[in-house]
Amino acid sequence: MASILLIEDDHRIREALARALATRGHEVRSSATGLAGVEDALAEEVDLVVLDLGLPDVDGIDVLKMIRSVSPLPIVIATARDEEAEIVKALDAGADDYVVKPFSSDQLDARIRAVLRRLGSDDDGGPVVVGQLTIDQRARSASLGDESLELSRREFDLLLFLAQRAGTVIGKREILAEVWRQPYGGADKTVDVHVSWLRRKLGESAAEPVYLHTVRGVGIKLVDPDA
Repeated sequence: MASILLIEDDHRIREALARALATRGHEVRSSATGLAGVEDALAEEVDLVVLDLGLPDVDGIDVLKMIRSVSPLPIVIATARDEEAEIVKALDAGADDYVVKPFSSDQLDARIRAVLRRLGSDDDGGPVVVGQLTIDQRARSASLGDESLELSRREFDLLLFLAQRAGTVIGKREILAEVWRQPYGGADKTVDVHVSWLRRKLGESAAEPVYLHTVRGVGIKLVDPDA
């Protein structure tokens, strides 16, 4: 089904997960340290990384950032860290999903399939055009008129999500669940901050919105200003 790189330092857990995922049809490779995992993620032909955060040489969050800085490779965090602050940190750093130990191999497999299905769905479509804004899903690039937009991975994901639903008000909790894969409350500020960054790059502001409009108490919508 997919080629999986498992970055996990515990030998027993690593072997057990590798066997379980292999029986579900995945091709599984593994690394026992963070730095080896980064090298393998960038050198090998893999579809997704399953990453533990408690690694012996480099903290898993730093490994996540290293991979994410040079690759859009989907990453599922699989760790014993269950504090909300750690979950938010990992998702904000670019993780596509987060599962807390102990978990079943069936649950991990379901998370992997869901992430690949979601990202595969994103890649199937052509460019999304709203007014002068063009978003190329396959190239993961965006432009406003003739100007290219320099967007972070999360900014691009948020802009694409809103553009695909242009004209519809989307609640912040739905945005957190779909863009950040964060199905719980308490972090609405994350959305506000990223919307603010997007507004600056689109040449607008909350006081004078063009594309991004906030509907107080409801959510955010992206509109065609020429419509």
